[in-house]
Amino acid sequence: PVLSPQVGSWQDISFQSLALFRLLEPPVEVLVLGTGDRVERLHPAVLKQMRACGIAVEVQDTPNACATFNFLSTEGRLVAAGLIPP
Repeated sequence: PVLSPQVGSWQDISFQSLALFRLLEPPVEVLVLGTGDRVERLHPAVLKQMRACGIAVEVQDTPNACATFNFLSTEGRLVAAGLIPP
């Protein structure tokens, strides 16, 4: 299913905006975030908080995030993606 949290740009990504991914069942192992045309650095606290919840976060530009999501899902990993259009 496709779900849409209210994130307009990579600057809106926060621990709170990623709450949806912490609620999914079965639990997500890897969250791939696509930040648009280029890779943007998220606040380190957000990444640390997600790791503390057992979710590894990969931040990439959106085209590469799509490829990574597809690769991980074909490996049978429990993966989710949050993608901001380029």
